[in-house]
Amino acid sequence: MRVSVVGGGRVDESEYEQARDVGRLLAERGHTVVCGGRTGVMEAACRGAREADGETIGILPGEDRTAANEYVTTPIATGLGNARNVLVVLNGDAAIAIDGSTGTLSEIAHALDTGRPVAGIGTHEVAGVEAVETPERAIEYVEAEV
Repeated sequence: MRVSVVGGGRVDESEYEQARDVGRLLAERGHTVVCGGRTGVMEAACRGAREADGETIGILPGEDRTAANEYVTTPIATGLGNARNVLVVLNGDAAIAIDGSTGTLSEIAHALDTGRPVAGIGTHEVAGVEAVETPERAIEYVEAEV
């Protein structure tokens, strides 16, 4: 399964480690991480996945594939700016949101609008998002819902 991991581009150490754990656990379970390919939650999730020999897809806002963080195995340049957010969730079977601001909120909305299950760790409280406390619980939730 592909899981979109969405969240803030600037995070504190705790949020970074949560996202890294999400990426690692997803890879250990044979899932591919899909994200926006840049910094913060996106980098951390990709880093965790790569540390577990997992695959990562970064759907980038710009036209330069080399702008992806170093842990993205498949960078996809879009030239769409934040409009690429819908592509991030469309390329996952489910989503896990960690922290985040308005960009994350738009990704959550796109995921819910397209019927994808969403687990949230310390993110926006939105109807349809399963609030969870741990990376393990987030993954258990999306696996059970897909």
